Amino acid sequence: MDRRLALVTGASAGIGAAFARILASHGYDLALTARRADRLDRLAEELSLRYGVEALTVTADLAEPEAPGQILDFLTAHGRTVDALINNAGYGLPGAYADTRWEDQRAVIQVMMTAPAELAHRVLPGMIHRRFGRIVNVASLAGLIPGAAGATLYGATKAFMVRFSQSLHLETEAHGVHVSALCPGFTYSEFHDVNGMRAQISQSTPPWLWLGADEVAAAGYEGVEANRPICVPGAPNKAIAALVKLIPDEWALALMASQGPRFRKV
Repeated sequence: MDRRLALVTGASAGIGAAFARILASHGYDLALTARRADRLDRLAEELSLRYGVEALTVTADLAEPEAPGQILDFLTAHGRTVDALINNAGYGLPGAYADTRWEDQRAVIQVMMTAPAELAHRVLPGMIHRRFGRIVNVASLAGLIPGAAGATLYGATKAFMVRFSQSLHLETEAHGVHVSALCPGFTYSEFHDVNGMRAQISQSTPPWLWLGADEVAAAGYEGVEANRPICVPGAPNKAIAALVKLIPDEWALALMASQGPRFRKV
């Protein structure tokens, strides 16, 4: 195939679907993966008709350790290699850490750390060999600020994605491979519906803190094309990230302790 292929995880809605549309508009063929086959198929049909690209769908649950290999084996069987990887799949697991099941926390680690790292590890050699590659690791503003009570592993996994992206950026920039961590704040998507926090978040968060999924994905695309290791979309989020770097850690942690209950279930 003459066109490059982008693999987007968590592509059935939100930032993942927005990324798929942007990549298709720039001429990428798509490999879309998520758990909801019906949504993937509808998005694939939309992109194929609108942009004339090939859009493959792979139904997979990244909580299963075998999923990354199965996804890439599917693409290999179709004669495709990955030129751009959007590690977007993720979710929040609300509640105090001790009150949750370890099986659920282990799934968080698998989906939001292990699977993205494995996918990147598997596709990087080909990118380096072809001297072209794009990897966007969708992290979060939560990965740049102190942890908050509730959704205990969420900020930790996002901090991992930030540091992971920075290291990959340094390792691959001389080989034509761009790696960027996208760190959005509050984003209009299904994220807070899935974790049951929509009502609480909507009541406690001013509208000016929110961005649309399309805005976030557009910033992420521009960031990785410019080969910026970290991309924080939106002026308020940039200000928050900068402020946290300037104030002492104990002040920042105290601020999270006072404000965290507005956004988390504990």
